[in-house]
Amino acid sequence: MADDVCARLSRLDACAVSDALDQLGLPPSITGLAALSVRQRIAGRVTTVRLAAGRPPEGARPRHLCTAAIDAAEPGGVIVVEHRSGVECAGWGGILSNAASLRGLSGVIVDGLARDVDEARDIGFPVYARGATARTARGRVFEAETGGTVRVGAVEVGQGDFVVADSSGTAFVPADRIGDVLAAAERIAAKEAAMTREVLAGKPVSGVMGASYEHLLDRGDA
Repeated sequence: MADDVCARLSRLDACAVSDALDQLGLPPSITGLAALSVRQRIAGRVTTVRLAAGRPPEGARPRHLCTAAIDAAEPGGVIVVEHRSGVECAGWGGILSNAASLRGLSGVIVDGLARDVDEARDIGFPVYARGATARTARGRVFEAETGGTVRVGAVEVGQGDFVVADSSGTAFVPADRIGDVLAAAERIAAKEAAMTREVLAGKPVSGVMGASYEHLLDRGDA
């Protein structure tokens, strides 16, 4: 079931999924999470990590950030890191990219900064983030939680939710609404593809888009 869902999601871009979220009254895509390493669309089930400023609490078991999430994620999954600590340092790095790539993960999304971007590019591992830095996380931030609810932009993202990210944006889909969103996004994508075919066949774009585009998200039309 999950494999079929992820396969359908991977055939859609972030725009179609964002439009579907809009249509269903759910938070649409998030802007500003750029593909830093390779320009490759990623889609899959989410494993979450939340970082916080400072050092781990006294007596906490030492663990490098994001390692537990990589070990727990299923192949094809996407690590999503909330790095809203306000500290200028990386929430993801090169060894993590290598480990995630070896495990067969689709990519990582960091709501914050990442580093070792060239290394991720060399191995073809997709890293989406707000920006890049060479500053280490050591002594600056720690992993506060793995597998909980995180916030990315203005959207709450839960463990096991779904995501698609590309050069246009990042769209998160709640697990309990994935069926509705996929169906709506597929209908929207099909309508847009039909409109594109009409334009390529020589029909005036003003007529093609004027007749259909503004009503594309109407529920009765989708």
